[in-house]
Amino acid sequence: MLLFAYLILYFLLVFVLRSILLWRKTGINPLTFKKTDNAHDYNGKVFTFITIFELIVVGIYAFKNEWYEYLLPFWYLENPILQKIGWALLVISLIVVWISQSQMANSWRIGIDENNKTKLVTNRMFSISRNPIFLGIMIANIGLFLVIPNAFTLLITSLSTQIRLEEEFLKREFGNEYIQYAEKVRRWI
Repeated sequence: MLLFAYLILYFLLVFVLRSILLWRKTGINPLTFKKTDNAHDYNGKVFTFITIFELIVVGIYAFKNEWYEYLLPFWYLENPILQKIGWALLVISLIVVWISQSQMANSWRIGIDENNKTKLVTNRMFSISRNPIFLGIMIANIGLFLVIPNAFTLLITSLSTQIRLEEEFLKREFGNEYIQYAEKVRRWI
C-alpha cells in the first residue's frame, strides 16, 4: 500500500504538479507528445503505457497480492536489505528529478518542444549528467525493481531511445554549444 501511495505521489509531483507550475508561469504546455506516428510521439505513447502498466503492477502488489505470482517474481531477490536499498533509491530519485526540473526552470519539457525556444541548461546537476531527470527516473525504476523484483519491473528500466532523440534535437537546436557541452559532460554521469 505504501509503495502504491509513493508512486502516485511521485507521478503527481514530477509530472502533474511540475507541468501545472510551468504552464501557469509561462503559458506553455510542457507535454509535447502529439498523436502522430513519428519516433518521438511513439515514445510518448510507450511512456504512457509504461506508466499505467507500472501503476497496475504496483497496484497488484499492494492490493491483490494473491495475483503477484503472475508477475513472475524473482523470489531469490526478495529480501529486506534489497528492499531498503530500493526504497532509498526511490527517495533519491524523487530528489534528483525534482532538483533537476527546478534547475531547468522554464526549459523543462516532457519530450521535445520544437515550437517554443528554450535555453540550454548546462550548470549544476547538468554539469554532472546531460540527462539528470532521465537518470533520476532510471534510479526510480531500479529502486522499484529492488522493492518488488519481478519480470515486469525489470522490463521498465530502459529510456535510452527518448534520450537519443532529445540529444539529436539539441544538436540541431544549439549546434556547437551543445556539441561542446556533450564533449565535457557524459550522457548519464
